[in-house]
Amino acid sequence: DLRKVHHAVIPRGKGGRSSFSGVAATVFGATGFLGRYVVNRLGRMGSQIVIPHRCDQYDLMYLRPMGDLGQIIFMEWDARNKDSISDALAHSNVVINLVGREWETKNFPFEETYVGIPQRIAKATREAGITKLIHMSHLNADIRSSSKYLRNKAVGEMAVRDEFPDAVIMKPSEMFGREDKFFNHFANMRWFGRAVPLIGMGKSTVKQPVHVVDVAKAIINAIKDPDANGKTYALVGPNRYLLHDLVEYLYAVAHRPFVPYPLPRPLYHLVARFFAMNPFEPWTTPDKVDRFHTTDMKYPGLPGLEDLGIVPATVEQKAIEVLRRHRRFRFLEAELDTKPAKTVSY
Repeated sequence: DLRKVHHAVIPRGKGGRSSFSGVAATVFGATGFLGRYVVNRLGRMGSQIVIPHRCDQYDLMYLRPMGDLGQIIFMEWDARNKDSISDALAHSNVVINLVGREWETKNFPFEETYVGIPQRIAKATREAGITKLIHMSHLNADIRSSSKYLRNKAVGEMAVRDEFPDAVIMKPSEMFGREDKFFNHFANMRWFGRAVPLIGMGKSTVKQPVHVVDVAKAIINAIKDPDANGKTYALVGPNRYLLHDLVEYLYAVAHRPFVPYPLPRPLYHLVARFFAMNPFEPWTTPDKVDRFHTTDMKYPGLPGLEDLGIVPATVEQKAIEVLRRHRRFRFLEAELDTKPAKTVSY
């Protein structure tokens, strides 16, 4: 009987931002790099979105126009408080966990960020009777990894699976996009001695970067696809590059001289440890050094972007929108005649 169904859960309209898509989503970690793209996609198809946050309300203003009036609800939340989590997802039918951070703090070590919080979110989602949970992991999440970040990502995956067997786990490789901390990170290295330090000249690391918009699309398509439940997706770009060749290409697009030099890992860690002492967001940390010099794994057995109906964008198509701001004024509008980076298959 339709009268028993609340009018808000009946999808109506043509699918634009002023219709209702039938999705009521709580997006944990919506204030981050990937979050803004996910919220944008949800908002433009007419979803109700709850955004739990712990930052200043004025730091979120850019998210407000992404959905129709009243469709995006902001809530203050405490990641350690079970009730706070339950309140955030009380009225939703989709939960998305994008909570993450590249560095540790005293209050939030990686164990808390990537195991504790996802576990609590998964538990609260299961207890609320919600059937769709999407959890962000990492392509290289591995208990044997040299990076603590990636080790805890791996444990977090298992913790989420234990609490919520039907969760959709997304494993993207390093993501690139306008506000990324990947392409920008390497482009910004020119401020430190005009050269780029790479372990082993970056010739023993293979990367397969994925565009952040493709990852956001994957999340939206996984929400719509009932068959996605319980699956793990490996989200990667179409091409694999040696780290050296990739960074060389980034500098060519930015019209900056590329001066790489080999830096041994212990020395790199020493420098990174100095940066990691920053009480605010550190520019790099020893863990980030290890993560960026980890070869991207291959998962031929796992479904990927194509299985969600997405044709992944190449680095060559999208690099300019990340790197244009690293160009000098006279090259700002220069043609993109950079020859593509050499790809590898291993």
